[in-house]
Amino acid sequence: MSQVGQRERITQNRIVQLFQQQLNYRYLGDWYYRPNNSNIETEILSTFLCDKQGYSNSLITKALYELNKVAGDQSKSLYDINKEVYSLLRYGVKVKEEVGENTQTVWLINWEEPLENDFAIAEEVTIKGKNDKRPDIVLYINGIAIGVLELKRSTVSVSQGIRQNLDNQKSVFIKPFFTTMQFVMAGNDTEGLCYGTIETSEKYYLTWKEASDIENPLDRHLLQLCEKERFLELIHNFIVFDSGIKKLCRHNQYFGVKAAQAYLHRREGGIIWYSQGSGKSLTMVWLTKWIREYNSNARVLIITDRDELDEQIKNVFLGVNENIYRTTSGSDLIIQLNNTTPWLLCSLIHKFGRKDGKKNQGDYDNYIAELKHNLPQDFQAKGDIYVFVDECHRTQSGDLHKAMKKILPNAVFIGFTGTPLLKKDKQNSIEVFGSYIHTYKFNEAVTDKVVLDLRYEARNVDQYITSQTKIDQWFEAKTRNLTEYAKTELKKRWGTMQKVLSSKSRLDKIVADIILDFGTKDRLQNGRGNAMLVCGSIYEACKYYELFQNTGFPKCAIVTSYDGSLQSIKGESTGEDEPTEKLKQYEIYQKMLNGKTPEKFEDEVKKKFVESPAQMKLLIVVDKLLTGFDVPSATYLYIDKSMRDHSLFQAICRVNRLDGEDKEYGYIIDYKDLFKSLEKSVNDYTSEAFEDYDRDDVDGLLGDRLVKGKERLEIARESIKALCEPVEPPQDTDAYGRYFGGADDEPDKLKENQQKRVALYKYTAALVRAYANLANDMAEAGYTPAEIEIIKQEVKHYEQVRAEVKLRSGDYIDLKTYEPAMRHLIDSYIGAEESEIISAFDDMTLIELIVERGANAVDALPKGIKQNPKAVAETIENNLRKLIIDQQPTNPKYFEKMSILLDELIQVRKAKAEDYKAYLQKIVELSKQVAQPSSSSQYPQSLNSAAKRALYDNLNQDEVLSLAIDDAIRKTKKDGWRGKTIKEREVKNAIKQYLDSSEDCDRIFEIVKSQSEY
Repeated sequence: MSQVGQRERITQNRIVQLFQQQLNYRYLGDWYYRPNNSNIETEILSTFLCDKQGYSNSLITKALYELNKVAGDQSKSLYDINKEVYSLLRYGVKVKEEVGENTQTVWLINWEEPLENDFAIAEEVTIKGKNDKRPDIVLYINGIAIGVLELKRSTVSVSQGIRQNLDNQKSVFIKPFFTTMQFVMAGNDTEGLCYGTIETSEKYYLTWKEASDIENPLDRHLLQLCEKERFLELIHNFIVFDSGIKKLCRHNQYFGVKAAQAYLHRREGGIIWYSQGSGKSLTMVWLTKWIREYNSNARVLIITDRDELDEQIKNVFLGVNENIYRTTSGSDLIIQLNNTTPWLLCSLIHKFGRKDGKKNQGDYDNYIAELKHNLPQDFQAKGDIYVFVDECHRTQSGDLHKAMKKILPNAVFIGFTGTPLLKKDKQNSIEVFGSYIHTYKFNEAVTDKVVLDLRYEARNVDQYITSQTKIDQWFEAKTRNLTEYAKTELKKRWGTMQKVLSSKSRLDKIVADIILDFGTKDRLQNGRGNAMLVCGSIYEACKYYELFQNTGFPKCAIVTSYDGSLQSIKGESTGEDEPTEKLKQYEIYQKMLNGKTPEKFEDEVKKKFVESPAQMKLLIVVDKLLTGFDVPSATYLYIDKSMRDHSLFQAICRVNRLDGEDKEYGYIIDYKDLFKSLEKSVNDYTSEAFEDYDRDDVDGLLGDRLVKGKERLEIARESIKALCEPVEPPQDTDAYGRYFGGADDEPDKLKENQQKRVALYKYTAALVRAYANLANDMAEAGYTPAEIEIIKQEVKHYEQVRAEVKLRSGDYIDLKTYEPAMRHLIDSYIGAEESEIISAFDDMTLIELIVERGANAVDALPKGIKQNPKAVAETIENNLRKLIIDQQPTNPKYFEKMSILLDELIQVRKAKAEDYKAYLQKIVELSKQVAQPSSSSQYPQSLNSAAKRALYDNLNQDEVLSLAIDDAIRKTKKDGWRGKTIKEREVKNAIKQYLDSSEDCDRIFEIVKSQSEY
């Protein structure tokens, strides 16, 4: 029998056996009907603490009390509770046997002997909450719920399991169960396992990657992650609470730290190279914490060569609650090293040997002599020192390293870099630091979806001189009073002057080019994305800024190291009408700053660029903002500067950071032809701009935009055609409606087909994005005019199918998030008639439209639906039923009655007992009753709110009782009472005064909780 598409239950049975037979976890059972399931199984934990750990009953009782008190404190956020629980698990519970006795540590987990712990699983674990939930598999260590696993059948996306986990963590479900949770997982047999932790958003779930002979990805990932010793190690050494976000490690970070640990045990240094954006800083954090924990005499010094990086490193460690001392000068660094504390420091390399901490601009010939001069005679760095050198490719020259070794002769040095090492630096760096400890290259990071792939496009702006004669005349006029020798000297620079003369027209063209992109390119047009323009000089940046302003593109700014001070224009006045470059530069800069200091202006601009890209679309830079892990991310990078090697590598990585589902690539637009030719850059990555790198080190960095774009479009076309292939001929509106939704005599089909609809929406979004990205360049990408027209019609067709299915199934509003800002793409590139009509629904649901317009609302439906009376009826009925189901909790009796009326109306329609016009009138009236219960004339005047009417309907239409309970609730309820046990109990007691039955009380309480006005 085929194993394709096997049911979830079969997968779950196999995984339960895998945990028992291969991972040797104890099976606790199927806990579907077991009462009082908890994330802290007290009996199991007590047995472990007594029998395995040997603690007294008194200590166990007190430790359990502390654990339950912390885990059960629902007044705090899930993050804060989980952080406190983790601290108890990681560092033990501090309690006293008796008052006045010494504090003892009760270890809830035996970290030193992992296999001595009780590893167990239970399945179908029913957890009581505001709304009960039932995780598929829960992993327990010593009775404490440490991991949860949601499984899906092979044809259902892991994303569904992830979203299920996220729902379960909400206060309306079983949020308290997750206070002890470390790993939150979801998996199936086709995609394998995705893992995160509490409150990890879907896009940040991770996948483990490690060589194995096991073919099934789910089995492979579970055996690698949940192996007892590794599972405990990951929890103990690779979890961090970083500025409000709990984070787990990626596979590259784990293996990098493990490799570094082996080197440090041998007291060997080396280099860790992780591609930009793949977690170098947290790798540094985890390695630092490990060093300190296993060597109490250890001190760690982190060295950078730029002030902004020094600040960034400090902020990373402060973010994970590690106090780090940032030295203020060279002498301060020497003082701190001469002391025994602090154990964690960061410093600029240029502070070595300089009391003022400033960089020595000359060579380093006198550097060591100066260093010796500044060192106290009795200087000896205290402690076992480990030196982390960030961006080591820049920081380490031979002489500089000698100076550091002179101060710290016994230190172990580890270099970190986010770019590959140049061939010429490679040998020197290996001599300085040692060999590569671990690498994680760009193509690996792209494959693992840690960073985005890049798309490269070379754009040429030809320069020419319009009239050589007039230029010669101008030159002669300007140099009339010069000697022939002076003219000759000046003519030597004539080539440069020609470039200056022609640059304005060139810059004009580039400005127009970029503005066109902002009007037509995905993300640039919709305000979700932004761009950076790299210039060759500050003067050029100012010229660009002025041109953008003059062209009516105000949402841009310059960010450079230029301070715009009066000192910068000292001695620049010449008396000529035309100002010098420096004066012009100063004038433009001051106008842009508008009275603000450069520092304040830069902070405001960067904040706006990151948080409100539609308000700050373009940053014009020279060197600033092109390096460092927390510089702003962009979608497009325009390069008009000669760059190569590390500066180019780091600059282009500004656009490879993840930023929402609609950012699929980073785009490099090259005006300097840095890669010499598109063909050459695709075929040989190490040519020209990257010729000094080893080819293997930069493999996969750049791709041909048109080639990759065409490949992406063809994949999108094939995917959506395969999805829609089973739709019955003639593949019209009804056929698509039945396949993706269902007919009225199949009410369960709407829910069963939800996954197919989700796939349709996502595949359509991918198709439209792929087409939009290539729409202006279809011919250049190799398509014939006939093929271009066919593809255009295909995209239009599937967009119409998507729109009709969304409306017909009632998904239109709910699934809007699958396609952020897609509407502008359709308007720009397809111009489908339906896309304009459907815009009538942008701000309201179909039912709201019907309530507002009556039967005329049908005219706003897509042509394929509105021309078919049956399709119109099914579309309205599906949307109405969905609204009834959504609103049911707020007034069960009322909406139960509405559901019956809808069923009766459907039966009348199917029996053709009345004409279409009469049916439409009745469905409009029913829609009004469902959407606006207050419009019904059946309620007494005193019931002037939705909450009062809900009580009336569900209390046997007892007006007096309803008003009394409403008044009691309003007098009793406190702000934020939902989700707070004591406050909820007060409201419940207020209701209980008027109702005899506890069952009635519970029922009314649930209705009350659903009322927005309470």
